[in-house]
Amino acid sequence: MNTIQLRYFASIREAIGTGAERISTAAPTLAALRDELIARGGAHAEALARGRAVRVSLNQTMADESAALPEGAEVAFFPPVTGG
Repeated sequence: MNTIQLRYFASIREAIGTGAERISTAAPTLAALRDELIARGGAHAEALARGRAVRVSLNQTMADESAALPEGAEVAFFPPVTGG
C-alpha cells in the first residue's frame, strides 16, 4: 500500500467537505486513484465522477491521469479554472 496526501480545491472541496486527507491506496496510476475514490460513493463519487471536468496535479505539477502514483505523493483534484 502507498500512503498519499490528497487535496481538494474549489467546488470539489465544497462537495466532499474537506480540503485534504491522507489515505493508503494500491492504485498504480492517477486514473486508478480517481476510480478508487469514486468507488467510495457519496460525495466523492459525485464530485469526481467520470464525465465531469476535473484537473489533477501530482506533487504540485499538472499531470495526466495515466501518470504513475509514487509513494508519498501529493495529489490534488480541482475543477478547470474559469475566467471572467
